[in-house]
Amino acid sequence: MRTLNLTSQRQAVYDVVREAHDHPTAADVMNRLMERGYNLAYGTVYNSLRYLTDKELIRELKLGEAASRYDGRMDDHQHIICQVCGRVDEVMSEVPHDWIDTVAHETGYNIAHAHVVFGGVCKECQSKRIR
Repeated sequence: MRTLNLTSQRQAVYDVVREAHDHPTAADVMNRLMERGYNLAYGTVYNSLRYLTDKELIRELKLGEAASRYDGRMDDHQHIICQVCGRVDEVMSEVPHDWIDTVAHETGYNIAHAHVVFGGVCKECQSKRIR
C-alpha cells in the first residue's frame, strides 16, 4: 500500500485535474485554481502535479507538444489530438492484442502497457474548413 501525503494544495490540484474533461496543462490547472480562489505559486502546482503523477493518481501526457497535459482518468484508454487546434479527447478502444504481440516480436520487449496517440482533425475544425 502506498502512503499518500495529500496536502490541501495537492488535493486542490488533484480535484482540478480529476474534474477536467480537456486534459489541462499546468498553466490551465493554475488558472482554474485561481478561478476557485486559490493563490498557489507555480512551483507548488508543478510539484503537486509531479507528486500526483508519481503516486499514480493522475497521468502525465506528453503528446508532442511543448507542455505536458494531465489526465485524471487512470483506466486504460488512448488519446486523439486535433492537429489543427490541439484539442485532446479520449479513445476508449483497446489497443489490439495482435499489435502488442507484433511489437513485442519485432523489438524483443516484454510489453507492460501500450498508449496509442491518434492524430486527426476534430469535428469543429473540419466544419471551419468547409465554410
